Amino acid sequence: MILKGSKIDDFTDIWYVENTMIMRYAECAINSLGARDVKKAVASGKLYKIEKGVYSDRPHEPTLAVIAAKYPAAVFTMNSAFYYHALTDDIPDKYYLATDKNASKIRDKRVTQFFENASYTLGAEETFVEGVSIRMYNKERMLIELLRHKNQLPFDYYKEILRNYRNLIDNLDIQTIEEYMELLPKKKMIETALQMEVF
Repeated sequence: MILKGSKIDDFTDIWYVENTMIMRYAECAINSLGARDVKKAVASGKLYKIEKGVYSDRPHEPTLAVIAAKYPAAVFTMNSAFYYHALTDDIPDKYYLATDKNASKIRDKRVTQFFENASYTLGAEETFVEGVSIRMYNKERMLIELLRHKNQLPFDYYKEILRNYRNLIDNLDIQTIEEYMELLPKKKMIETALQMEVF
């Protein structure tokens, strides 16, 4: 639904019709709402400013929803994805996001950014975490990421996640893992680690 003109009531409707609870300022502009309209919506209580550039029809939003809305092209990876996939009990102290290597640096203290090559969307899927829709790498891609970054991870943390992967190996798509391995860096190292440590 694209809005025509500056209709705040219509703006409120779009949240309920499309079940969208949070929106960036840029998306307000796409829906033909200027700065004045956004201010009026906030002043009337039909819209709430969560933080700079992020608005919602509710007064409070979980930080996960804010991060997902602010960086829609990014993909949740590494510690965040391991935790959300229930591969570790270790709650991340930041949100770990993968972006294209040419993307702008994310200057948000809550985020740890990984710059990836053109295949950074490989294995990225829309999923719900804690009631929030986010883009996150699937378990197959995250197994590759675990092995790619094993030398940068604490030993006990790495072993915990590896052990959990071994327990669910029958539920993974092995062909997909092999396809990802062909397209991502460190192929030989990953192939050896898969054979010696996982399968």
